[in-house]
Amino acid sequence: MKIKSMWIEAEEWAPGQWTPSDDNTDVVVTLDDDSKWVASFFSYRNISSLVEKDRRTGECLSGRYFWASDMILVDEVSRKRIEEVTAYLVEQRYWEFTAIFQKFEDSEE
Repeated sequence: MKIKSMWIEAEEWAPGQWTPSDDNTDVVVTLDDDSKWVASFFSYRNISSLVEKDRRTGECLSGRYFWASDMILVDEVSRKRIEEVTAYLVEQRYWEFTAIFQKFEDSEE
């Protein structure tokens, strides 16, 4: 299995809004069989920032828990790192890729 294309939501944002060291973004991967898979990449630092925000706003029991579906944690949320991690998962650990990423069903596309 090979990666055919990759869409990173953060690349659609206005210039200066994407901070790879402290951000998160959705990623859609299309494989060479035309199946589409989605996951959300978070930097380690971004988790801390989100918990601090939740403490201030009262969300998630004032920061007592955090969750995200199809979450993958990385040291930085850059295209380079996302491509590196995703390629490794697809080419070397496909079973992990299919556990982390959620496959789009035809009705969702």
